[in-house]
Amino acid sequence: MEVNNVSSFLDYYGKIRERTLRVVRCILPEKFDWTYKEGKFSLADLIRHIAAIERYMYAETVQMKPSRYPGHGKELADGPENVLAFMNRLHAESTEIFGRLSDEDLKKKCLTPAGTPIGIGKWLRVLVEHAIHHRGQIYVYLGMLEISTPPIYGLTSEEVRARSQ
Repeated sequence: MEVNNVSSFLDYYGKIRERTLRVVRCILPEKFDWTYKEGKFSLADLIRHIAAIERYMYAETVQMKPSRYPGHGKELADGPENVLAFMNRLHAESTEIFGRLSDEDLKKKCLTPAGTPIGIGKWLRVLVEHAIHHRGQIYVYLGMLEISTPPIYGLTSEEVRARSQ
């Protein structure tokens, strides 16, 4: 996917985010701090990470500013309601920043935290890939917990197979 138009990017990214929120809403309140192994991301860590990296790395760098990523710890937001509010607040801030970009800005280069120049349009594509990657982790975690999750595009694999010729 090439990101050449800010408006179409925001529409597309909004749909990606809605699919992520659908699975996030499946997390039981008592499971927010669950992780499969000590030292690995908990479900709440994943949500805080998605939010913080979007706002403090991607949204900063497209403004030609350095990353300000603060990590994903409980000091950012603790408890299911606060974690979700944190995610929503940072996403609103990020989309406001992305919305100020022009289509011409998408062709400019910004610097990644590694110091690598990259086109802003390509950097926004990486943002989408990053969000999808962590959404996949949430699906896996919930599967490990035997918590039902919605199919991403409306049908499960079994339903697609049953309807296939």
